[in-house]
Amino acid sequence: MRVTFTKGPGISYDIAVQRERGPELAPRNGPGGHAHLPHDLVHLLVEAEAGLRGGVFGRLAAGDNGLFWPADPAERRRAGRRRRSKGQRPTPQERADMARSEELAMIALPVWELRQGHIAHLPAYLAPVAVPPVVERIVDRFDVYAARWHALPVGGSLTVRW
Repeated sequence: MRVTFTKGPGISYDIAVQRERGPELAPRNGPGGHAHLPHDLVHLLVEAEAGLRGGVFGRLAAGDNGLFWPADPAERRRAGRRRRSKGQRPTPQERADMARSEELAMIALPVWELRQGHIAHLPAYLAPVAVPPVVERIVDRFDVYAARWHALPVGGSLTVRW
Protein backbone atom coordinates (compact mmCIF):
# COMPACT_ATOMS: atom_id res chain seq x y z
CA MET A 1 0.00 0.00 0.00
CA ARG A 2 1.16 3.51 -0.80
CA VAL A 3 -0.06 6.54 1.16
CA THR A 4 0.49 9.95 -0.45
CA PHE A 5 0.35 13.16 1.56
CA THR A 6 -0.04 16.37 -0.47
CA LYS A 7 0.84 19.60 1.29
CA GLY A 8 -1.72 22.38 1.46
CA PRO A 9 -1.36 25.88 2.87
CA GLY A 10 -0.48 26.13 6.57
CA ILE A 11 -0.82 22.74 8.23
CA SER A 12 -3.47 21.41 5.84
CA TYR A 13 -2.91 18.39 3.64
CA ASP A 14 -4.68 15.82 1.51
CA ILE A 15 -4.15 12.10 1.83
CA ALA A 16 -4.62 9.44 -0.85
CA VAL A 17 -4.27 5.67 -0.46
CA GLN A 18 -3.43 3.21 -3.25
CA ARG A 19 -3.75 -0.37 -2.08
CA GLU A 20 -3.86 -3.91 -3.37
CA ARG A 21 -6.97 -5.05 -1.42
CA GLY A 22 -10.39 -3.44 -1.27
CA PRO A 23 -12.09 -0.87 -3.47
CA GLU A 24 -10.26 2.20 -4.76
CA LEU A 25 -10.52 4.96 -2.16
CA ALA A 26 -11.24 8.64 -2.74
CA PRO A 27 -8.62 11.05 -1.40
CA ARG A 28 -9.60 13.09 1.64
CA ASN A 29 -8.44 16.09 3.61
CA GLY A 30 -6.27 15.45 6.63
CA PRO A 31 -7.09 16.92 10.03
CA GLY A 32 -3.96 19.10 10.10
CA GLY A 33 -1.45 18.55 12.82
CA HIS A 34 2.08 19.83 13.03
CA ALA A 35 3.95 22.03 10.52
CA HIS A 36 6.61 19.32 10.24
CA LEU A 37 4.50 16.16 10.55
CA PRO A 38 0.89 15.75 9.37
CA HIS A 39 -1.32 14.00 11.92
CA ASP A 40 -1.98 10.98 9.69
CA LEU A 41 1.72 10.64 8.84
CA VAL A 42 2.47 10.47 12.57
CA HIS A 43 0.03 7.59 12.94
CA LEU A 44 1.26 5.80 9.81
CA LEU A 45 4.85 5.90 11.09
CA VAL A 46 3.83 4.89 14.63
CA GLU A 47 1.73 1.95 13.41
CA ALA A 48 4.36 0.78 10.92
CA GLU A 49 7.25 0.94 13.41
CA ALA A 50 5.26 -0.63 16.25
CA GLY A 51 3.80 -3.35 14.00
CA LEU A 52 0.19 -2.38 14.74
CA ARG A 53 -1.64 -4.26 11.98
CA GLY A 54 -5.03 -3.54 13.57
CA GLY A 55 -4.52 0.23 13.51
CA VAL A 56 -5.95 2.55 10.87
CA PHE A 57 -3.32 1.86 8.21
CA GLY A 58 -3.04 -1.88 8.75
CA ARG A 59 -6.79 -2.16 8.41
CA LEU A 60 -6.73 -0.03 5.24
CA ALA A 61 -4.06 -2.31 3.75
CA ALA A 62 -6.23 -5.33 4.61
CA GLY A 63 -9.17 -3.87 2.64
CA ASP A 64 -11.13 -1.96 5.29
CA ASN A 65 -12.21 1.53 4.23
CA GLY A 66 -11.62 3.09 7.63
CA LEU A 67 -11.86 6.87 7.47
CA PHE A 68 -12.02 6.85 3.66
CA TRP A 69 -14.87 6.45 1.19
CA PRO A 70 -14.71 4.27 -1.88
CA ALA A 71 -14.09 6.43 -4.99
CA ASP A 72 -16.89 4.72 -6.95
CA PRO A 73 -20.32 6.07 -5.82
CA ALA A 74 -22.00 2.66 -6.29
CA GLU A 75 -19.30 0.95 -4.20
CA ARG A 76 -19.65 3.72 -1.59
CA ARG A 77 -23.37 2.90 -1.24
CA ARG A 78 -22.66 -0.84 -1.03
CA ALA A 79 -19.94 -0.26 1.59
CA GLY A 80 -22.35 1.85 3.66
CA ARG A 81 -25.02 -0.88 3.51
CA ARG A 82 -22.48 -3.59 4.42
CA ARG A 83 -21.23 -1.56 7.37
CA ARG A 84 -24.76 -0.99 8.67
CA SER A 85 -26.00 -4.54 8.07
CA LYS A 86 -22.98 -6.28 9.57
CA GLY A 87 -22.52 -3.77 12.34
CA GLN A 88 -18.84 -3.78 11.41
CA ARG A 89 -16.96 -3.01 14.56
CA PRO A 90 -13.27 -3.34 15.25
CA THR A 91 -12.18 -6.59 16.89
CA PRO A 92 -10.72 -6.42 20.40
CA GLN A 93 -7.21 -6.67 18.87
CA GLU A 94 -7.95 -3.85 16.43
CA ARG A 95 -9.26 -1.67 19.26
CA ALA A 96 -6.11 -2.44 21.26
CA ASP A 97 -3.89 -1.56 18.29
CA MET A 98 -5.76 1.70 17.68
CA ALA A 99 -5.44 2.64 21.36
CA ARG A 100 -1.74 1.77 21.27
CA SER A 101 -1.32 3.95 18.17
CA GLU A 102 -2.87 6.90 20.00
CA GLU A 103 -0.75 6.25 23.09
CA LEU A 104 2.52 5.99 21.16
CA ALA A 105 1.72 9.08 19.07
CA MET A 106 1.01 11.07 22.26
CA ILE A 107 4.43 10.05 23.57
CA ALA A 108 6.55 10.08 20.41
CA LEU A 109 5.51 13.45 18.98
CA PRO A 110 6.47 15.51 22.07
CA VAL A 111 9.70 13.50 22.45
CA TRP A 112 10.52 14.36 18.83
CA GLU A 113 9.53 18.02 19.31
CA LEU A 114 11.83 18.28 22.35
CA ARG A 115 14.70 16.64 20.46
CA GLN A 116 14.21 19.08 17.56
CA GLY A 117 13.97 22.14 19.82
CA HIS A 118 10.33 22.87 18.93
CA ILE A 119 9.36 22.71 22.63
CA ALA A 120 11.37 23.39 25.81
CA HIS A 121 9.80 20.72 28.05
CA LEU A 122 7.86 17.52 27.70
CA PRO A 123 4.16 17.87 28.57
CA ALA A 124 3.26 17.15 32.18
CA TYR A 125 1.27 14.04 31.19
CA LEU A 126 4.56 12.37 30.18
CA ALA A 127 6.29 12.90 33.53
CA PRO A 128 4.99 9.67 35.10
CA VAL A 129 5.29 7.65 31.86
CA ALA A 130 8.18 5.35 31.07
CA VAL A 131 9.02 5.93 27.42
CA PRO A 132 8.83 2.56 25.61
CA PRO A 133 11.92 1.59 23.56
CA VAL A 134 9.89 1.61 20.32
CA VAL A 135 9.50 5.39 20.72
CA GLU A 136 13.17 5.97 19.89
CA ARG A 137 12.73 4.13 16.58
CA ILE A 138 9.53 6.07 15.86
CA VAL A 139 11.27 9.37 16.62
CA ASP A 140 14.11 8.43 14.26
CA ARG A 141 11.53 7.88 11.49
CA PHE A 142 9.92 11.22 12.35
CA ASP A 143 13.32 12.86 11.75
CA VAL A 144 13.51 11.47 8.21
CA TYR A 145 9.96 12.28 7.16
CA ALA A 146 9.67 15.64 8.94
CA ALA A 147 12.62 17.01 7.01
CA ARG A 148 11.14 15.81 3.72
CA TRP A 149 7.66 17.16 4.54
CA HIS A 150 8.88 20.54 5.74
CA ALA A 151 10.93 21.03 2.55
CA LEU A 152 7.91 20.47 0.28
CA PRO A 153 6.22 23.43 -1.38
CA VAL A 154 2.44 23.75 -1.20
CA GLY A 155 1.12 21.16 -3.66
CA GLY A 156 4.17 18.92 -3.20
CA SER A 157 3.68 15.29 -2.21
CA LEU A 158 5.34 12.67 -0.07
CA THR A 159 4.55 8.98 -0.53
CA VAL A 160 5.10 6.38 2.19
CA ARG A 161 4.85 2.62 1.67
CA TRP A 162 3.07 0.48 4.23
